[in-house]
Amino acid sequence: MYDELTAFIQSWFGTRNFIPLHEPRFSGREREYVLDAIDSTFVSSVGAYVDRFEAELAAWLDVPRTVAAVNGTAALQVALRLAGVKPDDEVITQPLTFVATANAIAYNGAHPVFLDVDRDTLGLSPLAVNNFLTGHAELREKGVFNRRTGKRIAAILPMHTFGHPCRIEQLCVLGKEWGIPVVEDAAEALGSRAGTRHCGTFGLMGVYSFNGNKTITCGGGGAISSAEVELAARAKHLTTTAKVPHPWAFVHDEVGYNFRMPNLNAALACAQLERLPALLADKRLLAEAYREYFSGCDWCDFLREPEGCTSNYWLNTVILRDPGLRNEVLEETNRRGIMTRPIWC
Repeated sequence: MYDELTAFIQSWFGTRNFIPLHEPRFSGREREYVLDAIDSTFVSSVGAYVDRFEAELAAWLDVPRTVAAVNGTAALQVALRLAGVKPDDEVITQPLTFVATANAIAYNGAHPVFLDVDRDTLGLSPLAVNNFLTGHAELREKGVFNRRTGKRIAAILPMHTFGHPCRIEQLCVLGKEWGIPVVEDAAEALGSRAGTRHCGTFGLMGVYSFNGNKTITCGGGGAISSAEVELAARAKHLTTTAKVPHPWAFVHDEVGYNFRMPNLNAALACAQLERLPALLADKRLLAEAYREYFSGCDWCDFLREPEGCTSNYWLNTVILRDPGLRNEVLEETNRRGIMTRPIWC
């Protein structure tokens, strides 16, 4: 089976010595914009490209405002704080995710509560959340509390795994019923939609990543989106060291973070955002080819976009029917110069 798989992949990418899991593509105005930022001398955390990227990303997502940040993890940390997560609180999330999701909870001094994912989306299961809340939570004067631990349940934090939308609408309904805010980890899901709405726009806030392996990249970088303008303004304030606007005085009115996206990175992000529709179209073509190829395989299932959703197919994924094959598949494909990896621990 490995000879056939290798031939198929090489038919798309050529007989290269190494085919990476993902590589960024800079075939638009990336160089032009970066050089323009250099010529302006505004290469750090203040510059026209930062403002431009925030405005253009908000337009793409159809939200009032987005806030650029240094990376997705930092953006997630701030979003949770703004959602009201405090030290010793609990945050419901999923164990099947990159470590940044849990780290962002821990950075706020809170504790992750890991609940199961749905098999078809690999995202947080509304059924698991409902069962947990009805079985373990109670509403008190100061919020929803875990009867067993005595800790407040401060937020629900689902992640759209590999860009496949989780059942975010159902999770938001549960959050509203219990009075628990939902923050979306949409780090991998830029360009994905549940129905007609973009992932990251259903909850109180959504968070995106523009790391080097994401659908669009600016080397590093992240963003917070929110339909609540005042909340987005608070995010901007906190991520820019909580500095009170003033022409010359340095006054910081609370503990903030130096989580600012440099203008140099924002220039790259603006050029990449211009190319997002084309990049998504290319990814969909590749995913369809993989889907057709693996439809004839008896050893795995190709992970398809959930019904009623549009996935960005950030990474193409197969689920082995025999888990005992995992190491063999990993070793053999990587030996042939085709990068594969297991899902996170």
